[in-house]
Amino acid sequence: MSRPGTLIGAALLGAVFLAAAVGPLLAPFDPEAQDLDHALEAPSRAHWLGTDENGCDSLSQALHGARLAVFIAATVVAVSLVLGVAIGSAAGYAGGLLDDVVMRLCDVLLAFPGILLNLAILAVARRPGLGHLLFALCVNGWVGYARLARAQALGLREREFVTAARALGLPAWRVLAGHVVPNLLGPIVVQATFGFAGVVIVEASLSFLGLGPSLGYTWGALMSQGTAYLWQTHRLATIPGVCIAAVVLGCNLVGDALRDRLDPRTR
Repeated sequence: MSRPGTLIGAALLGAVFLAAAVGPLLAPFDPEAQDLDHALEAPSRAHWLGTDENGCDSLSQALHGARLAVFIAATVVAVSLVLGVAIGSAAGYAGGLLDDVVMRLCDVLLAFPGILLNLAILAVARRPGLGHLLFALCVNGWVGYARLARAQALGLREREFVTAARALGLPAWRVLAGHVVPNLLGPIVVQATFGFAGVVIVEASLSFLGLGPSLGYTWGALMSQGTAYLWQTHRLATIPGVCIAAVVLGCNLVGDALRDRLDPRTR
């Protein structure tokens, strides 16, 4: 039976993904269409969530920002998951020198605070764009998945079905792909759920600092703009803040439910 928290989390994530999928098609205005005669207007029939300092429609900006945030988070999580699982499972299964090299590389990357490493990479680029942002987030994004996959592979390589597969003469890559990786995906999926929320927060933080995509309607850029008008209106900062909070809360609730579901000790 589903818990209320799980239903709330699924509803929040469903709303965000729906907004990302069809929201821009239903947005009443171009998110970058300026109308200085209607700058900083309160919510009205024409602009349901009001306008920003340039007269851009806040609802349209939030909807287009949802698509961008979901695209960035999904891309980074997918790339990091594939790299992390491939590298970590291979290191854990093989052991020896490969395991030592991979783990020392992970230790080096973990020695730097994640967002500071992202900032350093983006600061090198003359004009940071979407591609630079994705690269910066993936550089250290795979480490958590690799460490988790490696820990799972260390235990799985001694299991009877893996020993039997090796006894049949299967090559190492087939044992990994057919027997080890499928059995370690449960914790990885839970990690990916929390990782999705983490990427949204980091991307918003970088955009808030002006190092995100060169688009004015990212949630972080909208929050940055809103902080300049907090004494006039809280609306500009509240709208993207609520969007980010909805993603994070939804991922946490769904992630907790998946962890309980996939962990046999809690069934």
